[in-house]
Amino acid sequence: MYYVLLLRGVNVGGKHKVVMSELKNSLKSLDYHRVSSYINSGNLFFYSEKDKKILRNEVTIFLQSTYEFPIPFALYEREELLNQNLNLPDWWQADFARKDVLFYTNDDQKMAMQDFVEEIELNEEAVYIGEYATFWAKQNEASFLKTAYHQKLLKTPLYPHITIRNGKTYTKIIQLLNED
Repeated sequence: MYYVLLLRGVNVGGKHKVVMSELKNSLKSLDYHRVSSYINSGNLFFYSEKDKKILRNEVTIFLQSTYEFPIPFALYEREELLNQNLNLPDWWQADFARKDVLFYTNDDQKMAMQDFVEEIELNEEAVYIGEYATFWAKQNEASFLKTAYHQKLLKTPLYPHITIRNGKTYTKIIQLLNED
């Protein structure tokens, strides 16, 4: 099975430094195969015969024992993300000033995100709650500071536990999954 491992908040602004080459070698030592990464922000890909639940547990233990800071992460099978991508609304392909994909790091976050989005008023934004991530687009970069994304989401208890990729990075991840 081909997996995607998305780490939250590593190598951002000089904080929570994780050397990708070292991390890839460590994952290989856990018997993960063909380990690769994309950019330095914790986007990893690998093959494993292990069940996703076992992998989640192994990755959790490894990250906790290796790094002095917590690293929430999302772990998906390739097909999960590719199928979700096929079901995105048409507006996701439109030209927006800014697009972000908010990946869930645990099973409760989809429901929490749905509840959050139902309670807010969107300001020049479009939101799609997917099975494994929320897709959030902003019409106007100049009004970003007035968006619910900026004014409300960043202040929620949910925010520190999701891992976010911009639209370009998400597109590249999907491309890499399709190529392999």
